[in-house]
Amino acid sequence: MKILYVDIDTLRPDHLGCYGYTRNTSPNIDAVAKDAVRFDDYYCSDAPCLPSRAALMTGRFGIHTGCVGHGGINAEMRWEGSERGMADFNGRYNLAAVMRRANMKTATISSFPDRHAAWWFNGGFDECYNVGKRGLEPAHEVIPIALDWLERKKDTQDWFLHLHVWDPHIPYRTPTDYGKPFADQPLPDAWATQEMIDEHRMCKPGAHSACEVTGYNNVPNAATPRQMTEIKNTDDFKAMIDEYDTGIWYADKQLGQVFEKLKQQGIYEDTAIIISSDHGEDLGELGSYCEHGEADYITTHIPMIIKWPGGAKGKVSRGLHYNVDLLPTLVDLLGGVPEFTCNPVVGKTNPVVYDGLSYADCVRQGQDGGRDYLVVSQCAHVCQRSVRFEDWIYIRTYHDGYHLIEEEELFNVKDDPHELHNMAKEKPELCWRGAWMLERWVAENMRSNIYHSCEDPLWRVIAEGGPFHCRGYLKDYCQRLEQTGREDCAQKLRSRHPHELN
Repeated sequence: MKILYVDIDTLRPDHLGCYGYTRNTSPNIDAVAKDAVRFDDYYCSDAPCLPSRAALMTGRFGIHTGCVGHGGINAEMRWEGSERGMADFNGRYNLAAVMRRANMKTATISSFPDRHAAWWFNGGFDECYNVGKRGLEPAHEVIPIALDWLERKKDTQDWFLHLHVWDPHIPYRTPTDYGKPFADQPLPDAWATQEMIDEHRMCKPGAHSACEVTGYNNVPNAATPRQMTEIKNTDDFKAMIDEYDTGIWYADKQLGQVFEKLKQQGIYEDTAIIISSDHGEDLGELGSYCEHGEADYITTHIPMIIKWPGGAKGKVSRGLHYNVDLLPTLVDLLGGVPEFTCNPVVGKTNPVVYDGLSYADCVRQGQDGGRDYLVVSQCAHVCQRSVRFEDWIYIRTYHDGYHLIEEEELFNVKDDPHELHNMAKEKPELCWRGAWMLERWVAENMRSNIYHSCEDPLWRVIAEGGPFHCRGYLKDYCQRLEQTGREDCAQKLRSRHPHELN
């Protein structure tokens, strides 16, 4: 079996043609989707980049691995301690290691481990390739490595290749000589209004707000000319969407060379192709611009397209799934892996119990199926846990990351996909349901975790001073708010976070 895993960073499914987007951002991905099963309700269990890929590779939630943030103790995997063998978990039982157990040649082309010092990610891979720009490399510097690898492995019967491109992630890195392909096209969904933007500018502070798209300021960088610095009006909003879509279009254009290479080698039909992402991207939703900083619907909802030889083609599968579900699904699709089981008795062949559940039948037959509800988390920019159930997402905020987020939010993602109307006060009974499901999930996962750690990593992040990406910014940022006519926001932040002003 040959498996190509295409990992497109920061990719919203609703900006792909195969998911209904009317701009022609993804013709090559759309062509693969015609031969595949497209999953409509797929989510990363832990956002953003580092926690998401930790969950993907281990098949376990962040509450179990401990890896939930971008800095501090919980940017690391929990130590295995006295139970560790000569190789750790990621060298023996993560996604790549399991593929190697299935007698595949394994390789990754990604600078992700370098960007986040997440060296565990390379566990299980026979070959690791890093362009060396820590995520700032455009796709045209990545794709030649993949084409060369495919050429050199053309006589290899079984392989698993992880191919990672960053282009939809800010700062948008599409070379300027590719122009602005969407500048003359109207927005397919012109949901943003000037009234909304004005309200965000005055009442929604924080990093990557409308006034500070680049972080905690709006200083332009000559090295990243496509990066917006602030959103003042609907023209700026459109320019932001145009640049994001250009990143997807450019990545798709480059990836088309890889798909074409498989066809030239005569192996396209027999190669499994998986296309997904680590997280989505808020583009104005909840007052967040060009950022993946919450556990909301837009950030945690990711594409998943699986073209599997002998599997269903041109199907849409509905039902709630996590990215942690991929590992057991692949084991199931491969018919099992020698000396490996997904839920073993501790102390036998595989001492790990995965959180993921197989959805292999959805891939084989294109049928619906999934979980009753999901709990998704974010601890890098804010500290939140959210419950995705039926048409709803219930968001519980424990630390607002200096965004003045309400403690409880409830959105109908079917009728209100851009999360414009918080219905928490209108639907308290649904908030109670969400809170009950969240409490049950935390209790169940902490109970199964107690022999490894009795600490919830979310609360460790808060104890360390809050989410990594806002630590140490409050005092200076409040001064900036006052200097830019947002004194009320500064006063509220000081009142909400008095212990973080030093």
